[in-house]
Amino acid sequence: MGEDFTLDDMTTEYMDVLKELGNIGAGNATTALASMLQERIDMKVPQVQMLTFQEVGAAIGGEETVMAGVYLLVEGDIQGSMMFLSRKTTAKHLVNQMMMGMGHPELDEFDEMEMSALKELGNIMTGSYLNALSDLTHLKIYPSVPQVTIDMAGAILSVPAIEFGTIGDKILIIQTNFTDDLDIDGYFILVPDVDSYKKIMSSLGMPV
Repeated sequence: MGEDFTLDDMTTEYMDVLKELGNIGAGNATTALASMLQERIDMKVPQVQMLTFQEVGAAIGGEETVMAGVYLLVEGDIQGSMMFLSRKTTAKHLVNQMMMGMGHPELDEFDEMEMSALKELGNIMTGSYLNALSDLTHLKIYPSVPQVTIDMAGAILSVPAIEFGTIGDKILIIQTNFTDDLDIDGYFILVPDVDSYKKIMSSLGMPV
């Protein structure tokens, strides 16, 4: 990895390492979700891809698909952003589970209590993912307070695209599919800056 490294230069070897990190992070988050909901949740092997921002919109069902997005900044030894996205209907279901059936999955909008629960859900999912990454790399990783948005996927994705587009036009997306009483899709999107990619690889003994 030279000084002018961009994500377009990512080799298969480095991608394999990132995929493994993605698998472990998503697995950790799924375990935390099962513990929070106090029920068994099975996770299929996550699909990990390096995509352009435009491709991400298509991969999660189209840029006009309405999603619930939890967005936060990543600070400490690495810098960047982290996002957990799920379809609006999925988010409604999970929030209702968290609220022990006292949510309103039949209504289109999220009320104040549901938005609060959604923020907590995102906090737990992204926090668990980042904790796994921190444990594996021995790097200090601190998440900021998450922001919650209900919007079209394209609008939600425009935030990290604008902030971090300077490092190359590709980002790492981890698609998880987990099952409780229905199939649930969730998407983790990790956008470290270039120096952070180097730190992550170096901490794992990869040449940089």
